[in-house]
Amino acid sequence: MNKTELIKKVASENELTQKQAAAVVNSVLDSIMDSLAAHEPVALLGFGTFSCKHRDARQGRNPANGETIDIAASNTPVFKAGKAFKDALN
Repeated sequence: MNKTELIKKVASENELTQKQAAAVVNSVLDSIMDSLAAHEPVALLGFGTFSCKHRDARQGRNPANGETIDIAASNTPVFKAGKAFKDALN
């Protein structure tokens, strides 16, 4: 399922227009991204937890030529599925 299909499903299940459903989906996604950008975790009970993990700067290798390169420090999003989510898959 991609974002467009998700919007269509939200619209049909909640008797909304696709424009209204798109606004809702985009608002939820933007809120999650804003919280993670502020290094605040987002916990959705029964679904999972989104958090931000810091990765330190490190040395790496270019696989094409074996040359050593510097990889800058960065923050990356992390998702940990909740118990209900895991149980639904099994």
